[in-house]
Amino acid sequence: MSEEVFSIAEKHPPRDFLTISTNSGISSENNITYFSLGKNTDISEETYPNNVVLIGNHGLGEITLEGCSLSLGENEFVFIPGDSLYGVSTKVGFVYTEILLKKVEYNMNELINAGEVFKLADLLPYEEGSVVNMDILSNDGFKFVIMAFDEGTGLSEHAAPGEAIIFALDGKGVIGYEGEDHPIQAGENFHFAKGGMHSVKAVDSKFKMALILAKK
Repeated sequence: MSEEVFSIAEKHPPRDFLTISTNSGISSENNITYFSLGKNTDISEETYPNNVVLIGNHGLGEITLEGCSLSLGENEFVFIPGDSLYGVSTKVGFVYTEILLKKVEYNMNELINAGEVFKLADLLPYEEGSVVNMDILSNDGFKFVIMAFDEGTGLSEHAAPGEAIIFALDGKGVIGYEGEDHPIQAGENFHFAKGGMHSVKAVDSKFKMALILAKK
């Protein structure tokens, strides 16, 4: 996987009559998969022993969860507890990321309720002159975090302890990676290799992003 700005939705566009699953290529003890569903297609209801996180990348999906129906759109997410019966369908086409979590204990932010859809960008505010950070879900080998950068703020160059993928949620930012700058905006993604030196800056705009870090 190359270290450049890309779009999960553009790399895995919905195709009529087809459902397509593609391994993300991120090395992790958790399975991270991109799904693309053509309009009027579905994935039948199934039960996994593991907890699952779904993140909408493009279009609109309908999640059936234990008999209830949830709409999942772009840059929204839902946490599905293990042993829950759920399925995914779409009328218009839908691209999403599925994280099948290894069955271990996780630290869950108390704001997050299982089976409830959350819009990632709305979970935390901008603070003047500051970087705001919120952990959504984490353990020793995995972290799902969201961050808000006021204009002119950023993170100094540092190395990632594992592979990571950024979901740009709002505004524009600049990802510095191994000495090269990569402008990024809402709806785009970026991949860090383990040990890759990187920085994040909000230069001409406020910027929000989500980060999945796979440390194992």
